[in-house]
Amino acid sequence: MPRDKASAAGEALLRRLGRLVARAATVAESDRKQIVALLDDLETTRRGLLKECADVDSEMRQATVRTTAIGTYLRNAQAHRGKRHN
Repeated sequence: MPRDKASAAGEALLRRLGRLVARAATVAESDRKQIVALLDDLETTRRGLLKECADVDSEMRQATVRTTAIGTYLRNAQAHRGKRHN
């Protein structure tokens, strides 16, 4: 299922972000190489999370459209059924 894979990817990114935050707390201010590497890792993780957010937003929009279509179909079906009995 694509949704399960997306959820797992999002969870992995959040765990990675937690590890990066913990790592940031231990980096010495004078260690420029570590800070640059950490910033790069944080930016990569941020981009991944933004992509996951966009995917979730797209799924939510698609679910809203489907829900609206189902509701419209049901209202139409009920309206037609009522007309037959009159």
